[in-house]
Amino acid sequence: MSVALEAVSVLTGWGPGTDALPADAARAAGGRAVIPLARPALEGERFRRATRECLLGVAAVDALLRGGGIERDIIRGCSTAFLYVTAAAYGASNQAFVVAEAMKQARPGAVSGGTYFPYTAPSTMAGEVAIEFELTGPYGILIGGAAATIDALWQATRLIADGRCERAVVLAVETFEDCADLYSRGRWLVKRPLVEAAACALLVPGARRVRYDAPRTPSALETLTRARAGETFACAPLIGLALARDAGAADSVTLTGEWRGRRAGLHWE
Repeated sequence: MSVALEAVSVLTGWGPGTDALPADAARAAGGRAVIPLARPALEGERFRRATRECLLGVAAVDALLRGGGIERDIIRGCSTAFLYVTAAAYGASNQAFVVAEAMKQARPGAVSGGTYFPYTAPSTMAGEVAIEFELTGPYGILIGGAAATIDALWQATRLIADGRCERAVVLAVETFEDCADLYSRGRWLVKRPLVEAAACALLVPGARRVRYDAPRTPSALETLTRARAGETFACAPLIGLALARDAGAADSVTLTGEWRGRRAGLHWE
């Protein structure tokens, strides 16, 4: 499979871009369990009802286009595939809905500002992005951490190689602050700090071959990404791509990612 990385964007609780990442995320966190990412200030009536996760997805794609000098018309339509990945970014909306419903049962007739049920679905975030940028090509949602993002990148390369699209947008969004108590209960399952992030990559046909792998150990790039960014779940491989691109090594890189005991990898050669 031969593809190229046309552009990549990174938004994290540390700030926009990889330059904002500290050298040591654990030290920079100063004991904080979560490094939050502010709600983007996007204009438009439709965004007034959107969750923070939806807005972060839109902001990440917008940053991708602006950073790559790409007009919206380029990705609009059925020639662009869209793959969305998340492990946690629907947690906040689900918790808000459950809490609101519990309040209604405890206090019948009380007015609460809970989340509408449709916004508890992971597809809501991908849907808002697809609507905003008019993406009507092949479409998929993967639920999981970094390994699922590796899978999404591999699926994107296959779609391009099979001629099913001319380009592919791979987006990952992760938020933690609004349901931080859930992670505190299972703090042994994930490393700290948890860093909210939204990252996006645009793949196009190119000269570099991509091979899928199931490595047993993390690549040097995975280790570097976690050290600098912190725990970003599904966003980690895309942040790794951005770090490799900034270092001038995006055309020859080994990406790996792990989630719940499963590790996946891609070799760009």
